[in-house]
Amino acid sequence: MGVIVTDSGFGPEDWKSGFHSSNGSGENDAAGDTGVDLASSDDPVILSGHLDRIAMIRVDFPSFTDGRGFTIARRLRQMGFTGRLRARGHVIADQYAMARRSGFDEVEIDDALAARQPEDQWRARADWTAHDYQARMRG
Repeated sequence: MGVIVTDSGFGPEDWKSGFHSSNGSGENDAAGDTGVDLASSDDPVILSGHLDRIAMIRVDFPSFTDGRGFTIARRLRQMGFTGRLRARGHVIADQYAMARRSGFDEVEIDDALAARQPEDQWRARADWTAHDYQARMRG
């Protein structure tokens, strides 16, 4: 299973429509219930003709040291994607503010990570607009 992290804390999975790989971007699916998985090595431009038919994009983070997913999220938002954007995998609580600032709505972590980094550590970063360099320098 897994845990979904949002600004309000830990929650259960609520996405029921499944996910397609990015090479089968769901162009034949009904609008509003298509989910797409993107690898950290994928170029989000491959989805540019389909963004209006995708409800959720889940971007993989194979390692907490691999920041390509943040760039992918930013590019998707710049391309006009307005659906749900989820980071999945090795994202740690310290990266939650960066994930939110780059465009992610939520983070999917496994149960083992949730046990090592409990909900209070994630909630401490839920005010993600305050957790940046400029805010710390002003404070």
